[in-house]
Amino acid sequence: MSDFTRLKNGILGFVIGDAMGVPLEFTERRKEKVIDMLEYGSHNMPKGSWSDDSSMVIATMQSIIDNKGVICYEDIMNNFILWVKKGKFTSNNKTFGVGSTTSKALRNYYYREEFIICKNPVMCGIDNFNDNGNGSLMRILPIAYYSYYKKITEEDIYKLVKDISSMTHRHSISVLGCYIYVLFVIGILNGKKKEDVYKDIREYNYNKYFDKETINNYSRILDNDIRLLDIDSINSSGYVVNTLEAVIWCFMNKNNYNENIIEAINLGNDVDTIGALVGGLSGSYYNKINNKWLKEIKRKDYLLYLCNRYYEILNNNR
Repeated sequence: MSDFTRLKNGILGFVIGDAMGVPLEFTERRKEKVIDMLEYGSHNMPKGSWSDDSSMVIATMQSIIDNKGVICYEDIMNNFILWVKKGKFTSNNKTFGVGSTTSKALRNYYYREEFIICKNPVMCGIDNFNDNGNGSLMRILPIAYYSYYKKITEEDIYKLVKDISSMTHRHSISVLGCYIYVLFVIGILNGKKKEDVYKDIREYNYNKYFDKETINNYSRILDNDIRLLDIDSINSSGYVVNTLEAVIWCFMNKNNYNENIIEAINLGNDVDTIGALVGGLSGSYYNKINNKWLKEIKRKDYLLYLCNRYYEILNNNR
């Protein structure tokens, strides 16, 4: 699979997973699985609508495109403000599903003249243990592609992931969740089998950047084998650790894009985010995504254009 196909399928696979999960968000875990894209449901949105997960990914990509491959934190934050206040980067000009921690961080940035520390966008995020939702994890996928295509160093990947997460979620638990996901995507982009990528993830020395207490929160992924857990042991809540566990569990235990997404969206609770993150991994890994689902996605042509431009920008001066 070509590098461009991996990026395109990853982004489109992410948006599909998001849209598949939107009507089912906050519902209970299902025994009779939904296998098609639904309409309305939890958020009363038309079929193919994406949520905050995709909007923030798109806003990040658009900023990097507009700045010709340069990460401009102020511009990314300005795009997030446009998303919340104007409905930009949405599927139908309607903003919905904004997380509480993200809202606090964007409020800090919007009123930054009153909060001196927040004049730096990466200091606008919340650093409380109770604010470790999945709001930065859900938008980190473009940074994995950026890190891979720009061939930046391991230390710079960590610093970039930390800063991108910290715009909304500054706590080390959130940063580590983002870092693990980015390393997973980079392993896939390097052409490794997913079993080998997971092995690398478990053997990586996180002590270089994180304290033991933070790392221990991810013990079911890093110290144990998440693949061996029963579905009843998987918590599909919006807590970043639970979300990442559910994502890796789905990705590792199913064998194609369709199965991955169907498993993810039927877990119950925060399934738009879980579906999106599973879609990002699966789209990057498998050679094809579901074209029937793709046809139902709103603003598909814009998304395809965005993928093309993002790939071009990231590959300038390679």
